Amino acid sequence: MGIKIKKEISVSTSRRNEFVDVTGEVSNVVKESGVKEGYVHLYVPHTTAAVTINENYDPSVKSDILNKLSDIVPAGAGYSHAEGNADSHIKASIIGNSDFIPVTGGDIALGTWQGIFFCEFDGPRSRRMLIQIIEQEY
Repeated sequence: MGIKIKKEISVSTSRRNEFVDVTGEVSNVVKESGVKEGYVHLYVPHTTAAVTINENYDPSVKSDILNKLSDIVPAGAGYSHAEGNADSHIKASIIGNSDFIPVTGGDIALGTWQGIFFCEFDGPRSRRMLIQIIEQEY
């Protein structure tokens, strides 16, 4: 296996807590790479943002996840962190800052209803996500 391509995409968010569908952008990077079989590695280099794979057909799934995270980790709940965004750090840690997705037949191998989401927890901001395409060598 070897890294075929490294790319960075920009993600602009408009709310403090938001899921942004980046499936199309990631798919385009994979297709442009020419890799037919391998993996795509996604990494979010921010401490208050994350990446996840989940349902992208029904938008209520995104709002359900965001609402439940806010119930579990409410803003302003007496945290020690002085910047006032401790809830954002905790939410990002729960979701995680990276993911691997198989590449099959030259595209990302997601399930029928799956999409890739950039998860913003301290917006609005201009963010970035790093993409590495790892080619399977036979």
